[in-house]
Amino acid sequence: MKYEEIKNSSKDELIRKNGDLRAELFGLHVKNKTAQLENKSRIRLVRRDIARVQTRLTKLSDGKQS
Repeated sequence: MKYEEIKNSSKDELIRKNGDLRAELFGLHVKNKTAQLENKSRIRLVRRDIARVQTRLTKLSDGKQS
């Protein structure tokens, strides 16, 4: 996910996306522990997407629009 996509999203969309990404991350961790996960790098990508969404939500709550 690109930051430009996140930047153009509303706060409600970002909150929903954050929940979806966290659920996906949980599922990836479960699959990894049960040796069913083929692409382990996906965990890293999802964690980074969560961080991007969280950063944007923080900026929106602080009133910064950059």
